[in-house]
Amino acid sequence: MTLEALTKDARAVDLDVFGALHDGPDTVILLGPVEPAFWHAFTASPENHDGAPDPMDRWSKRVICRLAASWQGAAVFPSDGPPYPPFFDWALRSGRAWQSPVALLVHDTAGLWVSYRGAVRVTGHLTLPPTPACPCDTCAAPCKTACPVDALGAASYDVDGCITHMNTGDSADCMDKGCAVRRTCPVSRSCGRLAAQSAFHMKAFNST
Repeated sequence: MTLEALTKDARAVDLDVFGALHDGPDTVILLGPVEPAFWHAFTASPENHDGAPDPMDRWSKRVICRLAASWQGAAVFPSDGPPYPPFFDWALRSGRAWQSPVALLVHDTAGLWVSYRGAVRVTGHLTLPPTPACPCDTCAAPCKTACPVDALGAASYDVDGCITHMNTGDSADCMDKGCAVRRTCPVSRSCGRLAAQSAFHMKAFNST
């Protein structure tokens, strides 16, 4: 079993390996969407059409549990808990995600659109590739000034201010295109995520 082979398996079901790390005697494989194929796979899925709650989470669990079984591993999801798995810590330890100037995680290929649909824990230490440089190191950080209501900062997130903006004019078109801060990231702009997927997540966020 190699990380390259697992990546090939994941991409065959419209996911990708967003990082991996050694954790105790195991390797944790972090999985995120392949854009834009992920959105097309999800919208065509039975979970998206059956009317039951949390369709994307249920799609993720079905697909990732199958991957885990084929890898003889254990599937792990952000919603498992409490106690909840330390996905934020895992992301940082993978060497492919960092804390951005606006505190959100930024990923080497997904930018501020990074989303971990789940993970698989496999026994043993797989060989891991060298880690890339943080994209923020050479970036002018447009994310720091992109929010029209300054809801996101280095130390805090004004959730109420964000929701109020989206419900009272939404001058940055966040509801239809996704968070203005996330989409201004240069890496985010090149990852291929569709506006329809961002709108799906913003609608879910705004209804919580």
